[in-house]
Amino acid sequence: MKIYKVKVNGKVYEVELESVTESSGTIVSEKKSDAPAPAASTASGEGTPLLSPIQGTVLKVNVSEGSSVKKGDVLLVIEAMKLENDIVAPKDGVVKGIKVSKGQNVNSKDQLLIIG
Repeated sequence: MKIYKVKVNGKVYEVELESVTESSGTIVSEKKSDAPAPAASTASGEGTPLLSPIQGTVLKVNVSEGSSVKKGDVLLVIEAMKLENDIVAPKDGVVKGIKVSKGQNVNSKDQLLIIG
């Protein structure tokens, strides 16, 4: 078992992981990479889509199209299981499009908005 620290929305959590092996006995993945994940882009290349991390109902939309945002700004609030979850900007940018509205139900990985 190995213990790692993971930072999620500014909060640090300690997680304990154990190696997983295939039937051949080789380790599937224990590779560490400091390289950032490649940014997803829309088909037209106009920005980065922000996907919902959870299923729930949009309670608040705190931005409008054309709004300037900084990394960490609360863009939306999604209610799931009676808890309010802040959806924050993953990077600095400008809101290019909003794909949801207040009161709308969203599923995990639904597109919420686009940041360019």
